[in-house]
Amino acid sequence: MESKALLLVALSVWLQSLIVSREGLATADRISGGRDFTDIESKFALRTPEDTVEDTCHLIPGVTESVANCHFNHSSKTFVVIHGWTVTGMYESWVPKLVAALYKREPDSNVIVVDWLSRAQQHYPISAGYTKLVGQDVATFIDWMADEFSYPPNNVHLLGYSLGAHAAGIAGSLTKKKVNRITGLDPAGPNFEYAEAPSRLSPDDADFVDVLHTFTRGSPGRSIGIQKPVGHVDIYPNGGTFQPGCNIGEAIRVIAERGLGDVDQLVKCSHERSIHLFIDSLLNEENPSKAYRCNSKEAFEKGLCLSCRKNRCNNLGYEINKVRAKRSSKMYLKTRAQMPYKVFHYQVKMRFSGTESDTHTNQAFEISLYGTVAESENIPFTLPEVSTNKTYSFLIYTEVDIGELLMLKLKWVSDSYFSWSNWWSSPGFAIEKIRVKAGETQKKVIFCSREKKSHLQKGKSSVVFVKCHDKSLESLAETEQMYRRRNSTWSL
Repeated sequence: MESKALLLVALSVWLQSLIVSREGLATADRISGGRDFTDIESKFALRTPEDTVEDTCHLIPGVTESVANCHFNHSSKTFVVIHGWTVTGMYESWVPKLVAALYKREPDSNVIVVDWLSRAQQHYPISAGYTKLVGQDVATFIDWMADEFSYPPNNVHLLGYSLGAHAAGIAGSLTKKKVNRITGLDPAGPNFEYAEAPSRLSPDDADFVDVLHTFTRGSPGRSIGIQKPVGHVDIYPNGGTFQPGCNIGEAIRVIAERGLGDVDQLVKCSHERSIHLFIDSLLNEENPSKAYRCNSKEAFEKGLCLSCRKNRCNNLGYEINKVRAKRSSKMYLKTRAQMPYKVFHYQVKMRFSGTESDTHTNQAFEISLYGTVAESENIPFTLPEVSTNKTYSFLIYTEVDIGELLMLKLKWVSDSYFSWSNWWSSPGFAIEKIRVKAGETQKKVIFCSREKKSHLQKGKSSVVFVKCHDKSLESLAETEQMYRRRNSTWSL
């Protein structure tokens, strides 16, 4: 019995010494060239086109053979994806979707997913503080790849979502040489809106920094996404506050009933839209969404910013033109509620004429556009004010490409409530011409009334406008015949 007991003790001591020696070897492996990489907690998984979901192979700073074991492509570009805050402690469903889209667009590239889930699962302020450590980890990894394998940081594109965007910025600020590009996908707002540049994403963190802002609703510092521009080009889809297809009424109801416990689920739609817009740009490269530089979203809503002169417009997402100005460029666009998100923007200008002074507020209209390829009918819009002898500009958009504009119809919608004054006499204005500018093609078209002036009345039938020919009305009859041949369903 004693001999057996001694044998068991000896065996346990031997196993313990074996474990200690292996841990010592692993630690020694991570001390390379006099540098100690053992304090790096973030993990770097090189995912493959065949397996975009699982972290099957890790690149370990300080362990040179890990790079060969994962079949890292030294001659191609590298994408580094950095996730954001998490309640579940697991990757969100968008991660494999973005990885797959990156590989579809760049099949020979390396797509690395940074795992900082243990730090990202803490209370938000704690996780926000950890972005500095995560950024340091990523910077150390990039510098190690450059020093050990001469892999150029200029081949690196960091993509960070929410808190991950700021971690990417910190990483870019700490590398010995600048990375090529950082894309911030709705960078987090709380704790960062008023932070100094070294503590958040900023234009100095890479050769080029582009940012998508998709959920900036709320007061500064309290909005989920950061409101101020933090890149060379900052794009605010749909004004950046809330995204189409995301039901804010439902979100408010759930918060009222359940409190903020489910806020992670509620913010996903608009917050994550930044990711899906970027994925869309990877998958639909032939039809990139176009954004337009503007001083404010209010000016954009008036259609005043659909210019492409001097870099005033740009592509959203992967194929963005790398314009580096002294000041950040704020750009705006409209999108669809689902992928593909691209829409077609139009500025419409028209003058309301009349012999008597008349003013109406918050008036609803509908406009229908007919083109050489398709048509888009009954597009609603509201003018805050309509007054006699004033010109108004507004923005509309279509979800389909209608081709070259041929004709439009305009209707003044009656009020939803019954009005005796409207029943007895419908108010109206005379409109002679309507000017339309297409943002995507930059073409301008002037439309004329079939009469010298069209009388637009509230609650009455639509008024038809066709393309003016040399600013005269001589060939309108011929034009109408062409429209009928184009589509017999059109009613003039």
